[in-house]
Amino acid sequence: MDIAPAPRAPVLPDDEGLARIRVRFLTSETVEADQVREAILASWWRSHEFGVPADHIDLPYTADQDLDTPLIHSAAPVLERLGDQLQGQPISLILTDPTGVVLTQRTGDTDLHRHLERVELVPGFSYGERFVGTNGIGTALEDSRPTHVFGHEHYAENLENLACAGVPIQHPISGKTIGAIDLTCWRKDAGGLLVALARTTAEQLRQALLTHSNLRELVLFQAYLQTCRRTTGIVMAFNDDVVMMNDGARQLLDPADQSVLLGRAGHELAEARRATVTVSLASGGKVRLSCRRVPGHRDDEIAGGVLSVKLLDADEERGNVSLPMLPMFLPGVVGSAPPWLRSAHEVDAGYGSGDWLVLLGEPGTGRATLARGVHHRRNPTGRLHTIDAQAGTDWAGDLRADLLDDPVDTLVLRHADRLSQTELTMLVATLREARSRAEGGRVPWVTITLGPDAESRPELTELLTFFPRTVSVPPLRRHVEDLNELVPLLLSKLSRGGHLTCSPAAMHLLLRSDWPGNTAQLYRVLKQIAKRRRTGVIQPSDLPAEYHTIARRSLNRFETVERDAIVRGLEDAGGNKVRAAKLLGISRATIYRKIHEYGIVVPDR
Repeated sequence: MDIAPAPRAPVLPDDEGLARIRVRFLTSETVEADQVREAILASWWRSHEFGVPADHIDLPYTADQDLDTPLIHSAAPVLERLGDQLQGQPISLILTDPTGVVLTQRTGDTDLHRHLERVELVPGFSYGERFVGTNGIGTALEDSRPTHVFGHEHYAENLENLACAGVPIQHPISGKTIGAIDLTCWRKDAGGLLVALARTTAEQLRQALLTHSNLRELVLFQAYLQTCRRTTGIVMAFNDDVVMMNDGARQLLDPADQSVLLGRAGHELAEARRATVTVSLASGGKVRLSCRRVPGHRDDEIAGGVLSVKLLDADEERGNVSLPMLPMFLPGVVGSAPPWLRSAHEVDAGYGSGDWLVLLGEPGTGRATLARGVHHRRNPTGRLHTIDAQAGTDWAGDLRADLLDDPVDTLVLRHADRLSQTELTMLVATLREARSRAEGGRVPWVTITLGPDAESRPELTELLTFFPRTVSVPPLRRHVEDLNELVPLLLSKLSRGGHLTCSPAAMHLLLRSDWPGNTAQLYRVLKQIAKRRRTGVIQPSDLPAEYHTIARRSLNRFETVERDAIVRGLEDAGGNKVRAAKLLGISRATIYRKIHEYGIVVPDR
């Protein structure tokens, strides 16, 4: 019989050497991978990118916590027994929720308890890595694995005399991380036993959760696994207390779509044991939802429901079912994120059926670009004309020419919701006349673009009767990963063969922006850069100052000037915060605080 090797005890770091390495890291000096544990160095970099202050503790506080949960009830007897065994010992037992917010803390030593209060390691405060940096709780949750952090391995200097071992707690049925257990003691008292005890405690909590899990949840979990084995598509299971979903659901459905499907399945299963319906998603598109009740252990009990989902082609209400959306080639258009692909497939299906479309979305999302891409894919030699209703030109004359006098193949009318009532009346009359000629000749494929809430405006009711379908085009923040394709495409246009590219560091900063102006804003930013740098590689220093920050709130004019000055100072100092503080005439503590306050992403040296 093979015997699994025992877990290796952690190698305790050299305090003085590690302290010097940490200072070098914080002052942007080079730190080699073999000078500090790989997991710790990776966490330091994350803490650095989060803008965590290294010289003080500044944590969010949650006043109202839900302590009536299965985790709390299951953990109480386990932690009470362990706490009794450790009474009088300088060890603290800490239970957190999945975000790192401390739920309970029990400490057997008065001095240690006072110190933990000073560093806010007490109920209500979040020890998530993005707030306090490298630590046993936040780093264990971030890495989803047991983690120990001793002494100067902590990112925040206030924690350097502590040692902690944290272990994520997974629900024994759903597998979802529902919290973490952490054991904290003085650094001088740390050893391998702390890590082993944390692992043992986490396993005891998992077993306690399994004991407290009722047969109803176990039956539902079994039905969920059986459904997952029978299909490679989207699978979800739910009852009043639990929601389970596979990777397909997480990757292909937005949270809003998941809520819509769970709500509809709950409604259908309240009426019947099984149901198959077509559901319109919140983000656009339609799916075929098949759901069934899962009977409980007793005859009169319902364990919950299991549902499977398949994405439908946009032009199908029923019939053939498609596989998950695949990228399609649209000339001049890029993007492969699911929200964008759904829109592209819907517009393409609308062209195929000849339906006139409303393209709904925020300004700058690429509504007209999407329509042009579909036209060029479907009819590459056909004539396309785009009319901007707010451009101030003779758009009405152009409209009659393109629809009636010399019809084009595709007409895109932008900003139709910005027309006056008189102009809307004229537009409706022209569309009606074009439709009346449908039997006698060719009618162009027409799309109009509207703002996000325009469909509810009563003055547009008559206009919308000509457009049987609406396709919602997602804002860039909902498919920001498409920047990896959008940025090279836009740079190729702006540099005019100059081979301007974007460095990974600059792309990382762009991916962190919310892009309220969508793709149009991205284009303006890149155009501004291309005026100064026509060839070569875009570096973080080429980006405007606001793209070096993670926006936490709106800034006033003074704060904007201060933020920009700090960003430029850090660039001039090559990312060295101490040198930048000297250049700016402020203290090291101030620049750390301002970097955290403004969410500034410090450039790498």
